[in-house]
Amino acid sequence: MVRLITHNLLACHAKGCTTNNFPLQFQDVSIELRETEFNADFIRGFLPRIEWAALVSAARQLGDTSLPAEQPEMVDDEFLQKLHHVLLEVRTPLSSHIIAETVVWRLRPGARGGRQIHVEEGAMVCPNCKHVFPISNGIPNMLLAEHEIG
Repeated sequence: MVRLITHNLLACHAKGCTTNNFPLQFQDVSIELRETEFNADFIRGFLPRIEWAALVSAARQLGDTSLPAEQPEMVDDEFLQKLHHVLLEVRTPLSSHIIAETVVWRLRPGARGGRQIHVEEGAMVCPNCKHVFPISNGIPNMLLAEHEIG
C-alpha cells in the first residue's frame, strides 16, 4: 500500500534522471482510509529515516498542513501524534489542490485507532523527467522498461 511513510522512501531511477528525482508528485489519486493504532516507539524509531521536506510537501499535496515546515528538535508525545497522523492517519478534510488533479476518498472500516492514508489508485510523477509510476490496487509500479534503465 502506498502510504506517506512508503512514499517518503521512493525516488525515480530512470536513465539519466539523477537530480531532482525525489520526492515523486502525486497525480489523480484515489485514497482509502483505514483504521490503525498509534505506536509511539515505531514513529520515534522511524523519525531519523524521514526526509522531512519531502514528507511535509507530500502531506500538503494531500491537503494536510499539520506538520511544521522545519523538523522540531524536541520530540514529545504531541509531535509524535502529529507525525503519526501524517504518516498513517487522517483527521482533517482534504483540500482539492493536488496538482490541479482529482482526489477521491473512501472510508473502509478496520482495526481500532486512527485512519491510515492508503493511496489506492493514481500515479506518482518524477519532478525531473516526468516519468509516471502508476499505482493500482495500492501497489506502485516502480519497474522501468529496459530502455529506461541506466
